[in-house]
Amino acid sequence: MSKKHTHPADKSKKARLTIAQIAHHRNGICGAPFDVVLFQEDNAWKVGIVFDRESYCAVFGIEKLAAGDIAFGSNSWRGDCYEVQLRKSIESHRKATLAEFLKSTGYQG
Repeated sequence: MSKKHTHPADKSKKARLTIAQIAHHRNGICGAPFDVVLFQEDNAWKVGIVFDRESYCAVFGIEKLAAGDIAFGSNSWRGDCYEVQLRKSIESHRKATLAEFLKSTGYQG
């Protein structure tokens, strides 16, 4: 009997994120597109970079980025602990954006 794999984020505490902005980047004409999420957690501002492929998520502290700190171990957060919530926020944002666009065009399908 094989043991079911549990994603690390399933074991972590649920972070309380306040989403400020979400933007989609196509990354040129042949790069891997990604979404950028600006969010706040416990009064700390962070940015998440989320690629389409599962487990491709990076999170950085904005204050440290502004100071030029991009070092592993100093300004590195476990993307897997944020990924599920960030992806849900991105999906909700996409649906809302599409609905707003369709409404603006008069589409009634």
